[in-house]
Formats: sequence, C-alpha cells, structure tokens
Amino acid sequence: MQAYLILANGTVLTGNSIGAVGTTIGEVVFATGMVGFQETLTDPSYYGQIITQTYPLIGNYGMNREDLESDRIWCRGYIVREACTTPSNFRSQLTLDAFLKEQNIIGIEGIDTRSLTRTLREHGVMNGAITTEFDPNTDRARLAALMEEILNYSVIGAVAAVSCTAPQTFEPTGGVAEGETPLHIALLDLGCKNNIVRCLRKRGCKVTVLPGGTTAAELAALHADGLMLSNGPGDPAENVDIIRNIAEMLDSGIPAFGICLGHQLTALAAGARTRKMKYGHRGANQPATDLIDGRTYITSQNHGYAVMGETLPAGVGRVTHVNANDKSCEGITYTKWNCFTVQFHPEANGGPKDTEYLFDRFLANVRAAKGVG
Repeated sequence: MQAYLILANGTVLTGNSIGAVGTTIGEVVFATGMVGFQETLTDPSYYGQIITQTYPLIGNYGMNREDLESDRIWCRGYIVREACTTPSNFRSQLTLDAFLKEQNIIGIEGIDTRSLTRTLREHGVMNGAITTEFDPNTDRARLAALMEEILNYSVIGAVAAVSCTAPQTFEPTGGVAEGETPLHIALLDLGCKNNIVRCLRKRGCKVTVLPGGTTAAELAALHADGLMLSNGPGDPAENVDIIRNIAEMLDSGIPAFGICLGHQLTALAAGARTRKMKYGHRGANQPATDLIDGRTYITSQNHGYAVMGETLPAGVGRVTHVNANDKSCEGITYTKWNCFTVQFHPEANGGPKDTEYLFDRFLANVRAAKGVG
C-alpha cells in the first residue's frame, strides 16, 4: 500500500505504508542513531513528533519487550528508508512493522530520508503528516484540508500527557550491603525513560516515581533523600506550575540531578531562558564537552529546545558542559541549590554509557547531604 508524507512547506513524498493505516499529523524531526530504534520509539520525549531515522536500514535486530523505555510508543509517526522484514537477533520477538501495527502507529518507508534530513537541517523542523487514505498528488481538495490541519498543529500539554498519574515505588535490585538502608530517591516523571529507574535501582536506591505535577509539600511528605528530574517532551517554558514547584523543591536543600527536560526546567526555575532550536539534537552521537576537565564525551540526546546559558543569573550557578558542535548549553552546576543538570542522557540504553558516572556523582551528593559514607 502506498503512503504519502506531506510537509508544511508543500513537499509531498511517496513511499510505502508500514505499521497502521490512516492519517497522522506531527512535528517532523530526525534522529541520527544507527541503533536504539526501539528505545527511540518508546521514549516519551518524542511525544507529538514524527520521527525520521537517518540510518537507512531500521529494524534489522527486531523488537523485544525487555528494552522498551516505556509501555507504549509516544511519537505520532515513523519515517524510515527501509524497514527490515527479516530481523536477525536471538532476542527478537517481532518485526518493526508488527510493533507499529500493534501500537497503532502510522509509518512510511521507501522515501529518500537523506534528502528529507537535508530539508529539515536547512529549513528547520516543520509540521507534516503521513497518510494512506488518499493520494495528495491527485486529490487537491483533501490535500488543502489536511494542509490547514498541518499548519495549525502544535505540541501542547506534553508533560501532562506522558507523566504517570499516581506514585509508584520500586525497590533496589543491587548495590545494597546487608543491613544497609537504601537511599530513597524521588523521581519526578516529566516523561521518564525506564532506564533512569534501572540505573538508580542497580545502584542500591529505592525509587519513588512521582507525577510531574507533584508539589514541594507532597515531596517533603515523602522524606526522600534525593530528587531526580527526568527527561520529557515539549516546550519547557509551557510548564509554569512545574517550574515553580521545582524551585520550591530545590529551595528545601534536597540534593537533585536533572536530565534533558529536567535540565531545562531547573534552568527556568533559576531565572534563565530557553529557546527552540532549528532542528535540535536527536541521536546517539552528540559530542558534549566538560568545561571543567576539557574532556569531550559522545552522548545520546533528544531535545528540540536548549537553555540559553548566557541568561543564567550571576551567582546562581555556572555552565559546565557545552555541545562541541554548536556550543549550546549542555550542563549546569548550581551554587544556589545542591543540584546539577545535563542536557544529554547519561542513562541512554540505546546509546553510549560514558556519562553514566553522573548517577554516581549524584548519589555521592545525596550521601554527603545525609551524612553517610
């Protein structure tokens, strides 16, 4: 069955349908990872977006139930050059096409994803639609109606859509000595990936995942030892109430660590500003330079907004990491609060793990604040 990708600039690309049939609208973005496609699909940070994979063959090692970053696909559509129909991996349980169908996600293959990526790099991410319901090259009336929807589409209410609705507690899976009381970490779910929970649990932490709208008073009642601020989707500045809550939480002195959206919301709580990027950073090969030791790490990232490091008020904190390509802010350590944040994903299951040591740094801060070794 044929499928069509329609961009807000009027471009129409013809390909073949994968996954579900129908019509979907979203913000078309590109991700550069060679692997980690199932982690990408199930990352809540892609809420409201149509993902273009720049690597030409996707699905060659299949899908499994163990490596999902959440319990569902959050993106609104999927674009690949070629979807592998014969995956080869002993852990594979179903094909990419079957997984998309199961999750009712509309996809398209067989288009020139290299050309599409160049368009998005040159002109910036833009809204678009995938449809299997009509041929936009011949049905101009339906195309005009769909174009109006495409142009009016925006990603709003993203955190509320992906966050959990009730607290959940997970016990540690390792790292706790006999007779030792595990550290209790509160994880504010702004669109949390499962591997953040795994990284904390394997280090001996009891983790309570909290809804994104949790207040400072509700956090205080939990008597947690530390606070983790997760990744998530959407425009960070939209989350006015959450930003205020985070400021109150951090004012309490609780040791905190923020990732991705958590990094952006903390900066906004401190008085800095954020901006929408032309095409963002999405993939497992983004270089982030640590300004303290001069070392550059290859990191996994997924964001379309960035903190404007120069807007961080004096005396509040300092920028500690920048992207080696475009020099955008990638990390901040705060002097106002017992907190540090990074834009990249140190927990990335489908990407490099060179920066996973940041979890150890966070837990060292938690133990120091608690007065334990």
